[in-house]
Amino acid sequence: MQFGKRRPPHTINLALQGGGAHGAFTWGVLDALLEDGRLGFEGISGTSAGAMNALAMAHGLMVGGPDGAREALQKFWTAVAGAAPLELTQTSADGTQTGLSPLVKLMLQWTHYLSPEQINPFDLNPLRDIVTAQIDFARLRTQSPVKLFVATTQANTGKLRLFRNAEMSADVLLASACLPTLHRAIEIDGEPYWDGGFAANPAVFPLFFECHAPDLLMVLLSPLKHAQTPLSATDIQTRVLEIAFNSTFLREMRMFAHLRQQVRPSWFVTLGRLERRVQRAHFHLIEDEEVLRALSPDSKLAANQKFFERLKGLGRGRARVWLDAHHGALGKRSSVDLSSLFY
Repeated sequence: MQFGKRRPPHTINLALQGGGAHGAFTWGVLDALLEDGRLGFEGISGTSAGAMNALAMAHGLMVGGPDGAREALQKFWTAVAGAAPLELTQTSADGTQTGLSPLVKLMLQWTHYLSPEQINPFDLNPLRDIVTAQIDFARLRTQSPVKLFVATTQANTGKLRLFRNAEMSADVLLASACLPTLHRAIEIDGEPYWDGGFAANPAVFPLFFECHAPDLLMVLLSPLKHAQTPLSATDIQTRVLEIAFNSTFLREMRMFAHLRQQVRPSWFVTLGRLERRVQRAHFHLIEDEEVLRALSPDSKLAANQKFFERLKGLGRGRARVWLDAHHGALGKRSSVDLSSLFY
């Protein structure tokens, strides 16, 4: 931070969930937080689309502060929409996404029978061109103003691997968003990686153990509870995949909820380092469960500017509501009850 500029009164950490095109909701949340100007950011943990948002934001902060971060996020999502080789989505006049186009649905059916090597023999990935052109990875590795944690899954072991600032590259970012039915595994140092959502969506523990700011804001794209049980074969398969992507995150948050229940202030017990850290941690949450739950699952693969802008607007609105209601809690207390959500 340059001399003479006021330091934001509260510094927070961000945990950004993956969710494909639904990550445009997170874009809106970040845009509103950056515009508000009352928050600083120490660490950002992201998976898949969450990692894309994290690195675009970090790059923007590095080159132009909060305004630069807003511009970088806008530029990224606009480029993603423009990179679609054909119209992927069907939308209504108001920009509401109504599903993938019939042609794209037909193409996706082939992923059940053909490998990425057969469907995409030249390994074309428009995202590589976008992130390589827009993110200065070399500079980010040494000058990032925030701590970065990008989740990937080792394809041959299922283990989580977190990449930190000094390891950031286009391959790391693409690995975090590598759906194995659509793209070949991304190799880094001879090890193949798949989407980080299988192992952490997102990883919260590095923000807890490796950052000093006590406030941790989670931005979620997957509903914590669905209104209906799936009945069709397609809906069941979609729910199974969603559960697989979120199971590690839910277990991790259950652990934090349990720790907070067990660690109680006492005049008779001397708390250790971990217990003191648990006590001073404050958890916060931004989501729009009703709206995101109503979106069709295949809309996560959409690449449509109107759809992105609609989700951005929803994210901005939810962030403003959260700021109005809970900004005063920062540094003092959690604004969500982990036990009621995750236990």
